[in-house]
Amino acid sequence: MFNKLKQLSKDTAIYGISTMVGRFLNFLLVPFYTNIFLPSEYGIIQIFFAYIAILIIVYIYGMDSAFLKFSAFKDIGDEKDNFSTPYISVFVSSVIFSVIIIFAKDSILNSLDVPQQYDYLIYFSAAIIFLDANGSIPFLKLRLNRQAAKFSLFKIINICSNLVLTLFLILILGWGIEAILFSNMVASLISLILLLPTIIKYFKFEFHTLLFTRLVKFGLPYLPAGMAVMVVQVIDVPILQKLTDLKTVGIYKANYKLGIFMMLFVNMFQYAWQPFFLQNAKEENAKEMFSKILTYFTLIGAILVVGISLFIPDLAKIQIAGYSLLGKAYWAGLNIVPIILLAYLINGIYVIFSAGIYIEEKSLYVPFIAGSGAVLNIAANLLLIPKLGIYGAAIATFISYFIMAVGYYAVTQKFYHINYEWKNIIKIFIGIFLAALVYYLSPVDNNVLSVIFKLGILTAFILYLYFIAVDRKEIKMIREKIKSPE
Repeated sequence: MFNKLKQLSKDTAIYGISTMVGRFLNFLLVPFYTNIFLPSEYGIIQIFFAYIAILIIVYIYGMDSAFLKFSAFKDIGDEKDNFSTPYISVFVSSVIFSVIIIFAKDSILNSLDVPQQYDYLIYFSAAIIFLDANGSIPFLKLRLNRQAAKFSLFKIINICSNLVLTLFLILILGWGIEAILFSNMVASLISLILLLPTIIKYFKFEFHTLLFTRLVKFGLPYLPAGMAVMVVQVIDVPILQKLTDLKTVGIYKANYKLGIFMMLFVNMFQYAWQPFFLQNAKEENAKEMFSKILTYFTLIGAILVVGISLFIPDLAKIQIAGYSLLGKAYWAGLNIVPIILLAYLINGIYVIFSAGIYIEEKSLYVPFIAGSGAVLNIAANLLLIPKLGIYGAAIATFISYFIMAVGYYAVTQKFYHINYEWKNIIKIFIGIFLAALVYYLSPVDNNVLSVIFKLGILTAFILYLYFIAVDRKEIKMIREKIKSPE
């Protein structure tokens, strides 16, 4: 079992390093944007990105999840069939959807409630969605083949291209916020070009009708589910815009992005986790292995939540040559960061719970679970934003992820029962609560004393985890297994 865990850890490390480097490079644009653009201008871009994220789900309509499932087992058709059929399907549908967006440009712009002068951003957005949708299946093929290094390299090239072009357009050519979407479009095109060898290798001009039917049957429930999950992630932006203004949206999303470090941890784990549990589902000790993974994922995630929450306000305000990690006009939203970090941790937990649904092909339940989270998210945003502003939006996100985690757990336990180590997991969350309680009830204001005090809280939290929340003998054994060559 531990050799399998080492395999997952190795893939996670490869995805993780590249994801961390790539996303961090992309994150460098946040200080740049918040020190250059007004919150209202930054808010406009966030509105476009929110709808881009939702529409990508529509373009793919669950074919990504279905591809992972059927390409892993190859129960129907050969390897090229399992690549070409979903790829052709996504390509044809994305052409149709893009044409619709272009012809409905004026109506879409009016519904977005952004200034008319930005109507051309619709074209950039449609191109981004088209290119990203057509790169989804090839990228998944790299993951399924455990070509983590190539996958990671392509992602880094994408982000570096975006970063360099954005800086060039704004600093050298004097472009405005349109540079952000244009650069994303060009970077997406570069990614698709890099994926051409993979596409050519596994593509054939045949459409496997039976396989397509099974792909649709399995994947289509992931369309409303994917939509619902994406609604949870981005619907707060348009609701916040309607109930407040673009300036508030800009402040909220800039601080939301400070949760990047927790997001990176969850994303790099997810990249490795999905192929891992599909390939190891038939192992005799699979369930025991999955249980351990949840415990240690929660453990590492908790340390990140507490550590980042304690120090992110100080880091965000550090001045270098008159500029800070977060522009001063955006500091009002810093207190939402701990809520966002905790929401990302819960998000990672429900990703782990999803394994049983994939393995047992119970995707029919996914739309109901995700839909419940989406409906609750919308309701919570509408209820809490008028009273709490951006804090209400952050809390709504946390509540939604929690409800979805509970839903995934209930379904998985019904069809693929796993004895999770809830005693240890509950102890971990108690530790998070105690750390937060000590910090927020503290009267320490002096900057130097505050840093020392925060270091003390983090140290005490880690010691609590080591001596109370987990099995020390097991950690020692895992450490020895990791160090051993095999």
